[in-house]
Amino acid sequence: MGKLRAKSDYEEIRNARLLENQARLASLGLQKTISELRSITSSPKSDRTHVKKYQKVDYSSTPLRRSARLIGKSPSSKGDLGNFQGCDSDDDKNGPANAPLLSIRRSLRPKLSPDALARRCTSKGRGSLYDPIYGICCHFCRQKKLCGEEDCERCGNQDMDQPCIGKTDCSICHSSNGVLCRACLKVRYGEEMEEVKAKKQWICPHCMEDKGINPYWICNSSICLKKRKMVPTGIAIYRAKELGYKSVAHLLMNELQRAADKRR
Repeated sequence: MGKLRAKSDYEEIRNARLLENQARLASLGLQKTISELRSITSSPKSDRTHVKKYQKVDYSSTPLRRSARLIGKSPSSKGDLGNFQGCDSDDDKNGPANAPLLSIRRSLRPKLSPDALARRCTSKGRGSLYDPIYGICCHFCRQKKLCGEEDCERCGNQDMDQPCIGKTDCSICHSSNGVLCRACLKVRYGEEMEEVKAKKQWICPHCMEDKGINPYWICNSSICLKKRKMVPTGIAIYRAKELGYKSVAHLLMNELQRAADKRR
């Protein structure tokens, strides 16, 4: 009985303190403020005004794709390319990597909306509009976007026969290893797109590494680094700039050279 009595006394003291605190809040005019704050915090998210909107990638210019296997169609033969046209001549096989080897039929080529064309040049570095047909994939960032160059016939006028002037093309390999966008070319390798365009015999970092043109110079894309059993660098441009290097490639070249000197 003593324990029950002690508990009852505690509850009485607690209730008295609650009533005293409520009276004090009412005298200060805070009771109404507390109820208003509770109503705001308990309101659904749709009623809140300051909500950051998520911007989705614009795929409006791309055709809707479905798997032929899922709808019961047999796979196309080697000679039948469906909606695409092949390039059988030897000249086309040695064409630039920033131009397509397969072109979609003209009747099925999607046209970009005026709004999409207006937003194409908002980002000149990597481009701002994704397009799986007209876009050319960068070897480093692997973003298949339309370039932001204003005078690009391929990305601006959807001319499949023209190369993308916002992507590089190696004079030796003419492969996807030598395709780089403006931003990756500058940040990762320290070169400007205008300088590359002026060079008719420009060599990509991948071919420079293979041929040993510049000692300790390597292609620092994640694909090539993994082939060398090296860990990808991630966003290393800030560290390179802090240490006074022109690009990430120059930073790695110096680190590889110092490592080789220590082993000697």
